[in-house]
Amino acid sequence: MSKHTRPVVTVLTAPGEKEPPGMDAVRARAEVRFASDEATLRNTLPGTDVMMVTDFRTEALEAAWGSADKLRWIHATSAGVDALMFPALIHSDVTVTNARGIFDRTIAEYVLCTILMFAKDFPRSLQLQRNHEWKHRDTERAEGSQVLVVGAGSIGRQIGRLVRAAGMIPHGIARTPRNDDPDFLAVHGNDQLYEQLGLADYVVIAAPLTPQTEGLFDEKAFKAMRKTARLINIGRGPIVKTDDLIAALGNGEIAGAGLDVFEEEPVPSDHPLWDMDNVIMTAHMAGDFIGWKRALTDQFLENFDRWHEGGELFNLVNKELGYAGG
Repeated sequence: MSKHTRPVVTVLTAPGEKEPPGMDAVRARAEVRFASDEATLRNTLPGTDVMMVTDFRTEALEAAWGSADKLRWIHATSAGVDALMFPALIHSDVTVTNARGIFDRTIAEYVLCTILMFAKDFPRSLQLQRNHEWKHRDTERAEGSQVLVVGAGSIGRQIGRLVRAAGMIPHGIARTPRNDDPDFLAVHGNDQLYEQLGLADYVVIAAPLTPQTEGLFDEKAFKAMRKTARLINIGRGPIVKTDDLIAALGNGEIAGAGLDVFEEEPVPSDHPLWDMDNVIMTAHMAGDFIGWKRALTDQFLENFDRWHEGGELFNLVNKELGYAGG
């Protein structure tokens, strides 16, 4: 695009969501429009060159897609782009990028924290503290634990790096196996999943939601895991079949679960997961650090300047696969 052409950027937010921080810098570069649902998006899409999507669960874009007459690039301010991968977009010439890299380290810290909480029995300690009860227990050593990271992309790589630094042994699962990865002892192919599940003390889901991963962790997967193993999901909720997980936790097929994402969000207050002693739950916040929203805008601006100058965008999403880096 010519430097002298003022492009149009439409920002799609969740209903009621505030304007992302740092938008004045976007306004200095482009005409900025805002939409929060299908109706407003239908009005703002005509003439739009670029979209910045902050609502990664939205279905509004697919519903309003017919109004996109000039759209050339969509940037998702999230690592996952599954909600955006509808057929018309996949088969279009519109480029898609994501927020790969922003949340990687924070999510890895969350995973390490969760592993240590399980190993040191912190949920029980906190409950005993609330009850003013002194009870000595022996706890596990995290060092030497086998950690299987399902999804050895940029987030999975940071997880492998951090748990390795803490003395654990990380293995990965990915589409392409590799034995010379600097962050994993080995990365195994998808066809080795069930074999590797039986060897792991901690299984971490860091994969994107795709047709291949949806429902991947079901009764069969849990039966393949060690009875002493814990599952940690920081990927996407629908990768895990919740009913099968509850059954596996209840009958002792696995020892525990640390969950940041769920099939249904928010989790209903009467959901059985809330009351399970071997479950740690958080509200889809593993990657959200103080200042993350501004960091997302800054990342978009860096890519926007490349686009406006005719340069190559980073974090390109393979629309057929449904994630960046494929």
